[in-house]
Amino acid sequence: MTNLDIDLLLTALISVVVLVALIVSRIKMHPLLALLVVSIGVGFATGMEPGSIVKHLTNGAGKTLGAVGVVIALGAMLGKILADAGITEQIAEAILRRASDRMIPWAMTLVAFVVGIPMFFEVGLVVMLPLIFSVARKLESHARFKGSAYVYVGVPVISALAAMHGMVPPHPGPLTAIATLKTSVGPTMLYGFLAAVPAMILGGPLYGAFISPRMSTKPDQALLDQFTLVEQSDNEPRAGVGLGVLAALLPAILMLVHAVAEMVLPKSAPMLHVASFLGNPLIAMLLGVLFAVAALVLARGGDAERLRHALGSSLKPIASIIMIIAGGGAFQEMLTSAKVGEAIVHLTQHFAFPPLILGWLIAMLLSVSTGSATVGIVGAAGLLAPLAGADPSLNLPLLALSIGCGSLFFNYANHAGFWMVKESFGMSMGEATKTISVVQSIVAVVGLVMALIFNAVVHVR
Repeated sequence: MTNLDIDLLLTALISVVVLVALIVSRIKMHPLLALLVVSIGVGFATGMEPGSIVKHLTNGAGKTLGAVGVVIALGAMLGKILADAGITEQIAEAILRRASDRMIPWAMTLVAFVVGIPMFFEVGLVVMLPLIFSVARKLESHARFKGSAYVYVGVPVISALAAMHGMVPPHPGPLTAIATLKTSVGPTMLYGFLAAVPAMILGGPLYGAFISPRMSTKPDQALLDQFTLVEQSDNEPRAGVGLGVLAALLPAILMLVHAVAEMVLPKSAPMLHVASFLGNPLIAMLLGVLFAVAALVLARGGDAERLRHALGSSLKPIASIIMIIAGGGAFQEMLTSAKVGEAIVHLTQHFAFPPLILGWLIAMLLSVSTGSATVGIVGAAGLLAPLAGADPSLNLPLLALSIGCGSLFFNYANHAGFWMVKESFGMSMGEATKTISVVQSIVAVVGLVMALIFNAVVHVR
């Protein structure tokens, strides 16, 4: 390591400390302002030109808004339609009717597991928020329930979505590791599913039952009102649950079709291009909203002007969330452009660990320091690719799995997902750390343990 590497690592560490201090101290700076101020500070501290700092700020915020912000906005619209049509209320009632209070987190884990197979973490969460809020709102009305019902119901969803996102193809992280290490999708997917089950159980229902009585988190009232049922007149019957569930899952279905098409069709197949277009998260969410508009509102004689007002109002509660996520993207871009990732790679070259553990460590350190799981996976897979090609005894699907698990560890202030959870659930920095940061750390560690167990069993056989 060089002195420059040490300076970069110290800068990354100090920037996170300063960011947290600005938000939680007496200054109480808004997270968006704090993220931009710290990002600019990182730029100057690492010797960037002023023009380059501005460029990285706008590129980081713009890429995040394009990849996540628009999808979240469409998800908010879809959630509003489903709530106003009574769909999420009916699903929530069905879950509460068929499951005891103790079984609700397990039911939510199963739903999130299915939704998370094709959906990115942020997309899956925005799709699940209406159901989380509806179930939790009913659950907290039970006099015997203690603590935060929103944490109790939300933590299992976060855990399941995170496990699927980091461990199982067709998510981009595992696929990137598979391509770089030149291994196959099938075994990696099988290992990923097997490792995801104990990871999302420990990080979800079990941890949620432990932490929720110790928290009093409740989302902003405007967001609750948006994603839960408004009063309906006797002349306005609820839409059918089956049609509503189809509208809710249509984006997931389109993404799943795209994922399957990528695995079974040749790259030159015209149908693959069609599936790729329809399965893009933005297009899939847009089609989901349009289908919900047509099937749940217009086909039932709904008022178009009222619909437009409802869709417009659905964006107001999430505007702050989207902008904070954009600020997180700017912070992430600044750390990445400052070459913090290269400093992490140089650091890991001084340690001699088994390949699976080394891959997990590199991906973890890169993800934590740069705020990008993708950077963690690309860096770790690229660094270990020569070893993967030279060692025929190395189980490459398990190496890809361990790298994906490492990228999940301690999702914090430079990750977009952290801010989405924090702002959606109305959490403080400490509460968000106790939920998404700890949950993803549990999932990451359990995933690595499972990969090591599989590796030992395979070698024994």
